[in-house]
Formats: sequence, structure tokens, C-alpha cells
Amino acid sequence: MVPFTTALVVAQTETTPVVADPCLERGAICEWIFDATGDDGLAKAADVLLATPLKIAFIVILALVATRLARRAIKRFVRSFEQPDVQRTLGSIRDKTPAALLTTGPVNLRSAQRAETIGAVLSSITTAVVWTIATFTILAEFDINLGPLIAGAGIAGVALGFGAQSLVKDFLSGMFMLVEDQFGVGDIIDVGDASGTVEGVSLRTTRLRDVEGTVWHFPNGTIERVANKSQQWSRALIDFEVAYDTDIAVAKVTIKRVADELWKDDVWGVNILEEPEVWGVEAFGPDGVAIRLVVKTSPSAQFKVMRELRQRMKAAFDAEGIEIPFPQRTVWVRPEGATLPAAEETNGHAQSESETKAPGPTPRRG
Repeated sequence: MVPFTTALVVAQTETTPVVADPCLERGAICEWIFDATGDDGLAKAADVLLATPLKIAFIVILALVATRLARRAIKRFVRSFEQPDVQRTLGSIRDKTPAALLTTGPVNLRSAQRAETIGAVLSSITTAVVWTIATFTILAEFDINLGPLIAGAGIAGVALGFGAQSLVKDFLSGMFMLVEDQFGVGDIIDVGDASGTVEGVSLRTTRLRDVEGTVWHFPNGTIERVANKSQQWSRALIDFEVAYDTDIAVAKVTIKRVADELWKDDVWGVNILEEPEVWGVEAFGPDGVAIRLVVKTSPSAQFKVMRELRQRMKAAFDAEGIEIPFPQRTVWVRPEGATLPAAEETNGHAQSESETKAPGPTPRRG
């Protein structure tokens, strides 16, 4: 026989309904309101009006903090693309630094511009990734099924990737050009189809202007090779031709003297980085002997230095009596009404010098 108290407890257990927890799948605010009031509707409303906005605010704050930290990390990372400031290094270290590694003002400026561009691109990409994740997380708080959205975004990304392969290639090529510092604004480059001065560089295209003033636009993905004629320093290379009967030693001394005068000139000397060098006889041409002169100049200054050297060298050769060879030809002048020699009528060629004694045109040398 079951005792009375035990039967009463069993009866109460069987008849008392089990109350489901309305905040089982909700947050702490819902449980706190339900425990305080016992009202299921009020607890759910408080969870919707208070807990969800707080979660969204937390996600937004977390995204802002992550974006700010990422930008700081990117800023430190892109500083590695800037050339080191050797002016602030210790004197002993700077004295042992090769001259080729000592940076100049224009190079530092371009390095800073390149680092700024790379930093801006990386910051934009990081910001887009962080806020995309934050947006999907916020949508999940409203019980929105993200599966179709993610699948649709993946399909759209694949379609966009197939349709914009060249665009992606241009952007990747532009990114590597900036990172590797292949060229920058103000450089003189040759990309094969055109050559000129770079006026603008973006992640997608490169814009340059040739000597005729024509502006060329090249997608970065189509540039297979680049010849940079003005990176860090340039070189003026000139071959001066003299006649075969010229004293080569005297010609070399004259060329060196004129080049040194230009190097020591107050106006032109700022464009010449090192002492000019006469390398000597470069070639034997059909009309004369070529003597090579090389001058190391500042970036993009080689062309104006070469023009000034040619002008001064012409005056120096005239003063020293050094002959600049030029082609010589025989010109035949036919008086009006005169008939051509038989050889010319038959072959259609000019009369040879051995036939000048025959009556007809009179030869003149020029």
C-alpha cells in the first residue's frame, strides 16, 4: 500500500503542467525580464527591442575597431616600400653605405606616393571584407537565412570573374607595378608600342605622352615589358665621329675638356652626377671614326645634356680644326638643251667620273 504523502506528491506531479521556458533560445535580457515579471510577451518584446539592437551595436563597434586596427597594420606594412632615410642613420653606417643606395629627393617622394597608393588599395579591400562579414552577421540576428544569399553571391562572383578576367588582370598587374616600383609619374619609359613620359599610373591603366604630344593609354595587363630610362639616374651616351686622318688622342682630349666644362658649369652641373668619361674609339664607320662619351645625369636630364654637348662640341671641333666627316657625292649638272651621254640613255644611270671628258653635262662636286 502506497503512503498517503507519497501518493499526494505523485498526483500533484502528474496533474501540474510543465511550463516551457520562453527564453530558451533567447538572450539574458529575456530571461531577466521573464524572471522579474513572469510575462512571456513582455520578455520576448524586451529581447527584440533591447537585446537585438545591443548585439547589432556591438557588431558595428567590433567592425569599426577591426577596421581601425587593420589600417594601422597596413600603414606599418606599406612603410617597408619606402626607401630608408639614410640621413638619420649613424655617421659610421652612412659612410659605409654604397653611393648607389643613397636615396635622392625625387626617389623618396615617389616612394612615398607609391606607398600611399598601395596603402589606400589595401585599406579599401580590408574595409570591404570587414563590413561584408559584419553585414552578414547582422542579418543573421534577424533570423534571415543566409544560405541563398551566400550561394547567390558566389554564383555572381564566378560570373563576374569570367566576364572581367582582363579587368582583374589589369588590377593585379597594376598592383605588382606599384609594389615593384617599375615606373612612376615623370619617368620616361618604353613599353614597345610607344615611349614617352608617364603622366598617370592607376591600378588599371598607365597614361604616357610621347614626344609628339600624343597621349597613350595602356591597360596594365597588356604591358609585357617596360624600359625605364629615368629611374634613379640616367646616362647620356654620344658617339662623336671624326675624320680618319684626325689625331685620335687630340680628339679625345678635346671631347673630355668640353664635357668637363659642362660638368663644372654652374647651370648645367646640377644635371650631371659624376665626372664624364671618354670610353674611346667605338666603331669605324663608312665616313669616320666614332669616339664614345658617356655622362651620368639626373633622371630624365640626359636628352638636354646631350643636346648641349653636341652644340659645344661642334664649336670646339671647329676651333681645333677637327673635321666632322660627312658624305660627299658627285652632282651632274646638264645645261638646257644638252643631250645625255649614250651610257645614260641606255642604262638610265649617272655618267661615271672617267667619262667627264666627253661633251655633255659638266660635273660638280658637293
